[in-house]
Amino acid sequence: GVLPAEDSVRGRAATCDIDINRGTMRLTALLSMAAKVVVPKDYRFGTNRPWTEEEEEGVRGADSSKDWSVLKGDVVEILAGKDKGKQGKVNQVFRHRNWVILQGLNTHFRYVGKTWESRGSYVASEAPLLLADVALVDPSDRKPTEVEWKFTEEGDRVRVSLRTGRIIPKPVVERRDGIVPEQWKDGPKDTSPDDTLEKTYVPSLKTLEEEVMEKMGIVENRRHKGSYWY
Repeated sequence: GVLPAEDSVRGRAATCDIDINRGTMRLTALLSMAAKVVVPKDYRFGTNRPWTEEEEEGVRGADSSKDWSVLKGDVVEILAGKDKGKQGKVNQVFRHRNWVILQGLNTHFRYVGKTWESRGSYVASEAPLLLADVALVDPSDRKPTEVEWKFTEEGDRVRVSLRTGRIIPKPVVERRDGIVPEQWKDGPKDTSPDDTLEKTYVPSLKTLEEEVMEKMGIVENRRHKGSYWY
């Protein structure tokens, strides 16, 4: 429940420096509220929303990067944390919170489906990592590297390793329906792009009846008679 205003003020008066008589807040209190939140040493980032109860004691992630270089399906190396030095595949990307989740790495164990009658299942859950805590792996030597975006002579935007100067290709990612467009092969019930782009109808100013008669070789010899209104 919500505490009464008087109890809330009394509890924070020593730390927030609030004038109870006037009901106003001093400048020191405003500055303390605007101070940067320090991340606890044992804090673990989670995927809960900032306004939920699960995240109310935590802190928000860093600001989203404007020039995002890590994509879903990339192979990266962890630079900090308990799995430092390990390489893994990016499973999820949270650009609005500067997070990436790696397959099978940076895991913690938790209970799922816990009820009063059952303690649930004890499963491993992958926790997110900050973008600054991972680095792309150069496929030429399998070592981490910093990258920057550049343009090729054909005008394609690519990622280039600053250490080796090689292009790091974008990963092949499945769509939500499980299809990889780059690896798709047409089946017997698929329409090829050539058939789709083939021009099979040429529009004209003739009516539908006139087009059908012309196609079937029907010649109309009758004349239109005048109509009269009475």
